[in-house]
Amino acid sequence: MTEVSSLTGRLLVATPALADPNFDRAVVLLLDHDEEGSLGVVLNRPTPVDVGDILEGWASLAGEPGVVFQGGPVSLDSALGVAVIPGGGNGDRAPLGWRRVHGAIGLVDLEAPPELLASALGSLRIFAGYAGWGPGQLEDELSEGAWYVVESEPGDVSSPAPERLWREVLRRQRNELAMVATYPDDPSLN
Repeated sequence: MTEVSSLTGRLLVATPALADPNFDRAVVLLLDHDEEGSLGVVLNRPTPVDVGDILEGWASLAGEPGVVFQGGPVSLDSALGVAVIPGGGNGDRAPLGWRRVHGAIGLVDLEAPPELLASALGSLRIFAGYAGWGPGQLEDELSEGAWYVVESEPGDVSSPAPERLWREVLRRQRNELAMVATYPDDPSLN
């Protein structure tokens, strides 16, 4: 089997050609990517459900908008917490209840008492469900041109305007991808 180059911590940005409605204009943060498959969360799908309605103790730590995000179509009844720790948890001393994914971005143990992380958190987002790919599945989608792979920035996790994230991530690219940000929502109206 060929070795998979890890894309953990990078963003998958849906191309305009991606036909799956679950991922229309989606921006997915990859939390894990190896030869066994991939797992990520969609950063730009807020729901109308307040964090306090399902995880009361974490509500005051969640960034704006303080709602649960639909992380993907898999396991919608489970919650994942993704948080940015300013300074990336400095060296090997990451706060208890937080596991580094990439740089300053990490997963939060939602079973831990929120007080453990309250002073260390820069931003927190709660996701219901996740996006998952089996071995080789994401690589097939990438070769078919379904996704652009770009670098993530800590601010992507906590964008206060998630509905604009797809365009903003593309616009900051330093190549022809910046032009894709101008792609109309419905090209048939052009």
